[in-house]
Amino acid sequence: MSAGDGFFYFFAFLTLFFGVLVVYNPFSRNPVTSAMFLVLTILSLAGLFLLLNAFFLAAVQVLVYAGAVIVLFLFVIMLLDIKEEERRKIRVISAGTGFLAVAAIAFTIISRLIWTTRPGAGLPAATVVGSTAELGTILFQKFLLPFEILSLLLLVAMVGVILLSKKDLK
Repeated sequence: MSAGDGFFYFFAFLTLFFGVLVVYNPFSRNPVTSAMFLVLTILSLAGLFLLLNAFFLAAVQVLVYAGAVIVLFLFVIMLLDIKEEERRKIRVISAGTGFLAVAAIAFTIISRLIWTTRPGAGLPAATVVGSTAELGTILFQKFLLPFEILSLLLLVAMVGVILLSKKDLK
């Protein structure tokens, strides 16, 4: 096992762990903490993109999703004033039976996939197709007008959301 494999398993474990904490958070029932765990999930996904040498996707993952989308989520959570939910009592027998059923189905599917397929057999050699410089050139030469129209549309939407969220207009 190489160092790259170790990093892959590390980031994959973090992604799965934080993804589970987004949905089932034993620390707090506050939706803001779930949004923060979503940020950590997105950051660990960016680490996986870095291991694939997809630097642009990793940067977009951090800037767009961990930055803008999570800020939007937090804005909506705080605008709606969602309170901390009450804890529901979980029946141990039902939860255990459900977990065993899901684990058995997942084990069956994964073991069948491993034994019936040959991963990587017959694949061509990997080639680098695009780079960030090529993407920037295409974006700002060929698609400059749609890019600017989209930026104006997002600006108008942002101003509209600010005006709609005000309590009283004077």
